[in-house]
Amino acid sequence: MTTSTRGASKAPAVLVLEDGRIFRGRAYGAVGETFGEAVFSTGMTGYQETLTDPSYDRQIVVATAPQIGNTGWNDEDDESSRIWVSGYVVRDPARIPSNWRAKRSLDDELVAQSIVGISGIDTRALTRHLRERGSMRSGIFSGETLAPDAELVAKVQAQPAMKGLSLYEEVATKEAYVVPAIGTKKFTVAAIDLGIKGMTPHRMAERGIEVHVLPATATEEDVYAVSPDGVFFSNGPGDPATAEGPVALMTAVLGRGTPLFGICFGNQILGRALGFGTYKLKYGHRGINQPVQDRTTGKVEVTAHNHGFAVDAPLDKVSDTPFGRAEVSHVCLNDQVVEGLQLLDQPAFSVQYHPEAAAGPHDAAYLFDRFVSLMEGQRA
Repeated sequence: MTTSTRGASKAPAVLVLEDGRIFRGRAYGAVGETFGEAVFSTGMTGYQETLTDPSYDRQIVVATAPQIGNTGWNDEDDESSRIWVSGYVVRDPARIPSNWRAKRSLDDELVAQSIVGISGIDTRALTRHLRERGSMRSGIFSGETLAPDAELVAKVQAQPAMKGLSLYEEVATKEAYVVPAIGTKKFTVAAIDLGIKGMTPHRMAERGIEVHVLPATATEEDVYAVSPDGVFFSNGPGDPATAEGPVALMTAVLGRGTPLFGICFGNQILGRALGFGTYKLKYGHRGINQPVQDRTTGKVEVTAHNHGFAVDAPLDKVSDTPFGRAEVSHVCLNDQVVEGLQLLDQPAFSVQYHPEAAAGPHDAAYLFDRFVSLMEGQRA
């Protein structure tokens, strides 16, 4: 990524897709060029949480909501220490933010963090194109002078595809840290950071859990050095087929029978540890309005998603695995994609979506309580 500072609102900009489709608009945020996988997010709120979600590393995010930036940028809603998206695509940026918590505009924050964006394009047409053709490599280029279209397309086509990329170590913490329990401490959890969002350990802390957040490179010895009552594997970016280290660690945890909970990338890691494959979705699930059925209760939940890969596990039967019987516990009602797994003979489960609800609905918050119940049962 190369960027310069402001002047964005006046500079011409183009979004270039690897199949040669080009959208022309005006620069938004920093001026320069950036590359990433073009994906769309259907959330009408929560753009600050989206932009700071480490799972969006190396992706150019298209906002399907027509107007973005209305509530500005505050100092409370970041899900990590920085913006992780490679670029941002919006149709109609708000001219003046209006919210009592806003400290600055979204445009100002994008400039401050050197995030190249584009505005004023038909995001509805772009989203339909990505739904039909699939998520693909892309680039945003802005400035008073732009290279010829053919040269920009060639630049985009020279970028690596998301399939096969290992990114979780790029976004994970390098040093372990502790999120203390709120109120009386009841349990200790070792959380493997594969791209964890800040709200996740907070949701556990609310339930009396002291959370030891460990780097993605943590070993079995590192995990059990904190004497955990449970182990958690977080969300994260990239292709789960590349995550040999986390799969080996989860296999060791399953071998010890420690209560285990995974979300998003952690769900895919559990799938691999159980012997299932993973695959890339055509355009993924991203947004805060995805319908999922919990098959253990029959309840349908509105949930927050951000994933481009999924677990290939049978929906119609219980599977035998090296760690006992396993079944698909949750399924997306839009396309029947696996959204959760659970072991029937030991305390381990996972979901593909984001129950911490930042930003998003709170329908799935009970999953943290389910994790607590597993640890209570193991202790008893």
